[in-house]
Amino acid sequence: MDARFNLFDSPTAVKVAKRFHNAGSAIAQSTLPKSTQELVNLRASQINGCAFCTDMHTKEATAAGETPLRLHLVAVWREATVFTGAERAALALTEEGTRIADAHHGVSDATWAEVREHYDDDQIGALVSLIAFINAANRFNVIVRNPGGSYEPGMLATALD
Repeated sequence: MDARFNLFDSPTAVKVAKRFHNAGSAIAQSTLPKSTQELVNLRASQINGCAFCTDMHTKEATAAGETPLRLHLVAVWREATVFTGAERAALALTEEGTRIADAHHGVSDATWAEVREHYDDDQIGALVSLIAFINAANRFNVIVRNPGGSYEPGMLATALD
């Protein structure tokens, strides 16, 4: 399977991707735990059917030391015992923030209260930004049908630096 369009062949898309990647660096450097960041990225990518991002974030999480068990259970996190309360709150926010069109009121007050219980204001800012960013990245890749399977850890950062 090949992508229907290579975004790196478009000078405008490359400029956007570089700026997008640089803006995302603020999230990566935040105090939001890296493991939480990868779980959020993976879950949103699964929901959105983004093969490229699912591949990338699974491999980046693995390279950062995440366990295969937790990665396998992200899709069914509500029924899994391997996630902390904070991670569960982040995953709930990810699902509700990703499925905005599916819920009349968007993110529920109950989910927001759980997030507030586990994260400080800066971490919440990073978490909300991360959810918005990964949803945008998923759309780039789903629109052009970027396939998953060939990503290597660090590959995207190298391409955009």
